[in-house]
Amino acid sequence: MHFEPYPFEKLTDLLKDIVPNPSYKPISLTIGEPQFETPDFIQEALRQNTKWLNKYPKTAGEPFLKEAQLGFVKRRFGVNLKESELIPTFGTREVLFNFPQFLLHDKPNPVMAYTNPFYQIYEGAAIASRAKVLHINLTCKNDFKPDMSLPELLGADLIILNFPNNPTTATLSLEELGEWVKFALKHDIVLLNDECYSEIYVDKKPPSLLEASLHVGNDTFKNVLVINSISKRSSAPALRSGFIAGDEAILKSYLQYRTYVGVAIPLPLQYASAAAWSDDVHVEIIRKEYALNAKSAQEILGVAMPEATFYVWLHVENDLAFTKALYREKNIKVLPGSFLGRGGIADAYVRIALVEKNSTMTGVLKNLSDFIKGNH
Repeated sequence: MHFEPYPFEKLTDLLKDIVPNPSYKPISLTIGEPQFETPDFIQEALRQNTKWLNKYPKTAGEPFLKEAQLGFVKRRFGVNLKESELIPTFGTREVLFNFPQFLLHDKPNPVMAYTNPFYQIYEGAAIASRAKVLHINLTCKNDFKPDMSLPELLGADLIILNFPNNPTTATLSLEELGEWVKFALKHDIVLLNDECYSEIYVDKKPPSLLEASLHVGNDTFKNVLVINSISKRSSAPALRSGFIAGDEAILKSYLQYRTYVGVAIPLPLQYASAAAWSDDVHVEIIRKEYALNAKSAQEILGVAMPEATFYVWLHVENDLAFTKALYREKNIKVLPGSFLGRGGIADAYVRIALVEKNSTMTGVLKNLSDFIKGNH
């Protein structure tokens, strides 16, 4: 198998011969890693449960963790899931990589479609699954929204959407997601939405594909799955706490598969993550910090306010040239769009992660604005 180098490896190689301006403090706005402290109550829950390190965790997760995650889904999306309709997972990256392999294994000529640009795990999963890839291109011409009229999609076995979207920040309405559910049911395609940014929004709460499934009458969630995580929601990516939820027939077989994969969540992490999933107060505090950053980006860079996620998908003339010059002149690292997409559709963009405290972000964004003005 041949995998593309990860975007951050490509960035290191791109910038390796550049000496950045020492007059500026180095800052990296490349990775979607929250720079806020994990809330104290989550850290305390972890400390109080280290005694469980001597126990093997269950693949299916402990009942208290599943209960916390089911509670989150009910509070946030108004969806009452059965226990058999959710599996706790070791984050979501591992799910995005191994679920397609599980689902597509018995397909003689598997076909996997996903939004482009994309989180590179999607591509890696397709390679590992021997799947033909269909790119669902997100461009400014379609408002960065996926087009289901593409005729080749009719042959897909698995479609992965990602809304709220990384990196474009686009969102889909309940009605738009509902149309995708109806499409998946009509053509017997498994539809998965990566919802890891569902809790990072400015004003309007982004809907879940689970809500959309109910909205169009698919109350058994047939062919419909979602994944979510507390990494962004609770500034706790190291807890590796996520879930996959939806079609219980698919999940029953997938859980059996997972017993062989060996991705059970260590018990101390389960206790800490259950505390995080059960609380919404800290999420609102974190969300407001990101909203401040989004407002600062709008005011300083003159970009549209991102509806969700903590990114700016900034249009530039040449992503590689922009990234190198910005690093050289202002000691700021951003991620070229071409590292996140295929077929040239992202080459005129860079992704900026607004993950620092607003006091820091404001100064960095002003330096970025000065750079843009000085180079146009």
